[in-house]
Amino acid sequence: MLKRVFDVVATIVALVLLSPAITIVAWQISREMGSPVLFRQVRPGLNGKPFEMVKFRTMRDAIDVVGNPLPDSERLTPFGQFLRSSSLDELPELWNVLKGDMSLVGPRPLLMEYLPLYSPEQYRRHEARPGVTGWAQINGRNTLGWDEKFKLDVWYVDNQSLWLDIKILFLTVKKVVVRDGISADGEATMSKFTGNGS
Repeated sequence: MLKRVFDVVATIVALVLLSPAITIVAWQISREMGSPVLFRQVRPGLNGKPFEMVKFRTMRDAIDVVGNPLPDSERLTPFGQFLRSSSLDELPELWNVLKGDMSLVGPRPLLMEYLPLYSPEQYRRHEARPGVTGWAQINGRNTLGWDEKFKLDVWYVDNQSLWLDIKILFLTVKKVVVRDGISADGEATMSKFTGNGS
C-alpha cells in the first residue's frame, strides 16, 4: 500500500513538473513523424496479466518491398534515438502508473510473446508490477544479457522496499544524465529473447 501511495504522489508531481517537456516532445514527434504520437502495445503486467503500455513513438513506419517492417535500426529516427537515450520516450508510462498497471520501479514490461519462453524462475519477475525503471536498468540496462537481466529482476522481486525504490529512482536519473546502457552491441535497442537465457 505504501508503495502504491508513493507511486501516485510521485507520479502526479512528476507529471506537473514535466508537463512542458511532455508537450514539447509530443509536438516534435507530430512534426517529424506525424500521427500517432504515442506508441501503444499490449505487455504483460502483474502476474502476467496483459495491459496496454504507452510510450512516445520513436520509429517511423517503413516497410520493405514485400511489406515487412524494416529492422529497428533503419526505422529509428535521429530524434527517436535522442528520445530513447534521454529516456523521454518513457514519460507517457506515468499514465500507466496512475492507472495501476505499472509502478515507478519494477521489472520492465517485455513482450507478450516471451511469456511461454520463461523458465519458472524467470517468470517470477511478474510477481511485481512492471516498472518505468528497475534494478536491471541501473545495473546495465540493455547491455545486459537476458539471463543476467532476469536474475536482477527476480532479485528485485525478493528484495523490494520503498527505500530500494527511492535508490533506484535516484540512480536512474544519474544513468539518464550520462546516457549509459542504451543499447546492446550491434542492436538498436536490445536483442530478441528466444528462451533458455539467450
